[in-house]
Amino acid sequence: MNLQNKIDKISGVGATVAKRLIRLGLHTVEDLLFYFPYRYNDYSQITPINNLQIGANVNILGDIELIQNKRSSVQRMNITEALIADESGQIKVIWFNQPFIAKNLKTGDRVSLTGQISSDYGGLVMKSPDYEKIFNKQSGFQTQGIVPDYHLTANITQKQIRFLIKKIISFAAQIIDHLPDEIRNKESLLSLDEALSQIHFPVSQEKLIQAKQRLSFDEVFLIQLQAQVMRNRISQHRAPKIKFQEKETKEFVSSLGFKLTNAQRITSWEILTDIGKAEPMSRLLEGDVGSGKTIVAVIAMLNVFLNQEQSILMVPTEILAQQHFLSISKILKNYPIKIALFTSKVKKIIDLENCSELSDEELKEKILVPSARDKKIQEEKIDIFIGTHALLYEDLELPKLALVVIDEQHRFGVEQRKKIIKKDAKIIPHLLSMTATPIPRSLALSICGDLDISIINEMPKSRKPIMTKIILENERDRTYDFIRAQIKEGRQVFVVCPLIEKSDKLGVKSVQAEFTKLKKDIFPEKEIALLHGRMKIKEKEEVMQNFLKNKINILVSTSVVEVGIDIPNASIMMIEGAERFGLAQLHQFRGRVGRGVHQSYCFLFPSDKMSPKTEERLAALVTYQDGFNLAKIDLKLRGPGEVYGTSQKGFPEFKLANIMDYELVRRAQESAKLLVQKDPSFDSYPELRKKFRELSDDVHLE
Repeated sequence: MNLQNKIDKISGVGATVAKRLIRLGLHTVEDLLFYFPYRYNDYSQITPINNLQIGANVNILGDIELIQNKRSSVQRMNITEALIADESGQIKVIWFNQPFIAKNLKTGDRVSLTGQISSDYGGLVMKSPDYEKIFNKQSGFQTQGIVPDYHLTANITQKQIRFLIKKIISFAAQIIDHLPDEIRNKESLLSLDEALSQIHFPVSQEKLIQAKQRLSFDEVFLIQLQAQVMRNRISQHRAPKIKFQEKETKEFVSSLGFKLTNAQRITSWEILTDIGKAEPMSRLLEGDVGSGKTIVAVIAMLNVFLNQEQSILMVPTEILAQQHFLSISKILKNYPIKIALFTSKVKKIIDLENCSELSDEELKEKILVPSARDKKIQEEKIDIFIGTHALLYEDLELPKLALVVIDEQHRFGVEQRKKIIKKDAKIIPHLLSMTATPIPRSLALSICGDLDISIINEMPKSRKPIMTKIILENERDRTYDFIRAQIKEGRQVFVVCPLIEKSDKLGVKSVQAEFTKLKKDIFPEKEIALLHGRMKIKEKEEVMQNFLKNKINILVSTSVVEVGIDIPNASIMMIEGAERFGLAQLHQFRGRVGRGVHQSYCFLFPSDKMSPKTEERLAALVTYQDGFNLAKIDLKLRGPGEVYGTSQKGFPEFKLANIMDYELVRRAQESAKLLVQKDPSFDSYPELRKKFRELSDDVHLE
C-alpha cells in the first residue's frame, strides 16, 4: 500500500463503497488522509452511570448484562434492548430497527457508548447511541476521546469513514513535509505527519489546536507563495516611469466641479507614486459602488497621457465600456487626448483637441465610427483605449502602453496577464485592478497577495444614503402605491428576482413570472421591460439603452444588473426573494440606485417566513450602508464560498483556514515573501518546489 493507491485497495472497501467515497472526492489513500473533519465530539471524559443527567451528551463505559431483540406491536418495528452496567449503576439502552446489533454484541462484552440521555417511564435511557466493543487500549476511537465527524454522502456512515481513516493513518508518515524547517521552527508548527494524525484522532484539545494551526498555515502559505512568485516574476521586468505632473493634476482636480474625498486623494497618491517607479505596479483598488474609483483611475490615465504614454481601461460589459467612453471623453475634453472605444462589436474614436468649449451633444457629434478600411484608428497614436476584455485579443500593437486598468475583476487571471506581458518583453505596463465588491482586507490579502491594496472607504458627500426597508406581505400594496407615485414624478425602478430552483440557474423562470405579474396585475399602465442572461447581447444592450433614456419605467431583471451601468434617474431597487441573496450581493444591487440627485430606496421582499438568521442578515442591510461592514457580517454568517461563489476564479477554497484571520494571513505572507526573496526558484527546497508545481500549473518558476 502507498499514498497513491486507489481507495478500493484499502481492505474492506469494495466497488460499491468505493463509488460512494468517490462522490466525496476520495479517490486515493492520500485523498482520505486529507479529508478533514468538520467538527468534533468531546468524549474525553467517561461519565459514571449514576452521574447521568437527562439531556446530557455523554460517553459511558460498561459491561452488557442483558441484550435481546423484540418486536413492537404498536409500530411494528424491531427494538434491540440492552442493560449496561458499570461500578456505579445500570442504564437501559435501546436501538430501533437494527436487529443485527444483538448479533454483534453479546452478554459480557465490554462496550463504549456515546449518545444523549433521555427518560422513559420514569427511568433514564440511552436511545440509538453509537457503540463499539472494547478489546484493548487501541479500541474506543469511535466513541472515546475527541471523536471526529466528517461530511458524508448517501449510504456512508461516520463509523465507516473513521474506521477507514484509522486504517490508513499510519501512511501519514510517508508524506514528506514540504514546509521548510526554518519556517516550521519559526512558527512553532507541528510536522505534517503529526498534524495529519492529530487532526483526525487528537489525543487532546491542545494537540487538535496545534494540528489546525499547522494545516491552516499550510493552506494560506501555499496561496501566498503563488502570489509572491508572480510578484517576483513581474518585478524582474521594468515599467515606464510616469512622472507626476503636479500642476496639471491640481488644475484637473479643481475643474471637476466636485471635491475629491480624502480616500480618493490618498488612493490617487498611492497609485501615482507607484507608477512613478520603474518597477511595475500591481495594485487592487477597492471601493463601494459609487465611491468614485473611476475618477481615481482617470487621474492616473491623465498623468500617463501627460508623459506621452498610453493607457487601457477594460470593463466587464460592452454597454459599460460605451458609457465610460462617453463620460471620460467629457471629463477630459480640456486636453488634446485621442480616446478609442474597442469592443468585439464596436470601434469608435474621438480626438478631444479643440473640444473644451463644446457641449455634451456637440462632443458626441465628434465621435467617429471608422470603417474596416479607415486608418483613423492608428494604435500608436491613441492615448486611451476603453473596451471590454476583448481588448486583450485584438492583437493591438501598443508600443507606448504604460498602464492597464481592469474594472470589476477581483483577480486578473495569470493567463490574461501573460497577454499583457509580451514574451521576452523588457518593459511591461503598470496594472491597476478595481472592484466594487467589498472584500475585507484579510480576504483581499489571501486572494490578492501579489497585489498591493488601496481602499476607498468613504462615499462622496453628495451621495444620499439609500433608505432600505424590509417589506412584509401585508405592506406590499402600500409599497406598490409608493412606487407608482415615484414613477409619476419621473423616477425609474429596478426589480431583481432570484433563482427559484437549482435547474433555473439564471433565474429566468422567476423573472418572467414577476414581469408578467407586474405588467398584467400591478402596473399595466407603465412601460416594463425584461432583462436576463439568456438574452442576446444586442437585445440586452437595447433594453439598457432604452432604460437609460427613460423609455422604460420598470426594469425586471435577474442578477445580471449587479454589475451594470449608471442610471442616475433610477431611485428604487425592489428585490424579490431577498432572503435568497447574500448581503454582499444585496448591497451590490442596492448600489444600482442612489446615483442621481433624488432620494433613493431599496425595498427587500422576503418570499418566505424569515428564519432568525435571515432576519439578522436583512436587518444588517437596513442598518449599514458600508459594504465592508456588510461583507464581514456576511462572511461570519455564511462563509466565503457562499458569499463570493466557490466557482469564482481567485477565491481559494480553504478546508481549515479562517480567511478572516488577518494575523494568520500576514504571517504566511511574510514567510512566503522572505522565502521567494531568498530562493526564487526553490532550489534549496526540492519538496516545496514539487508541491508548488503540483498546485500552480499557471504560475511557473523562472
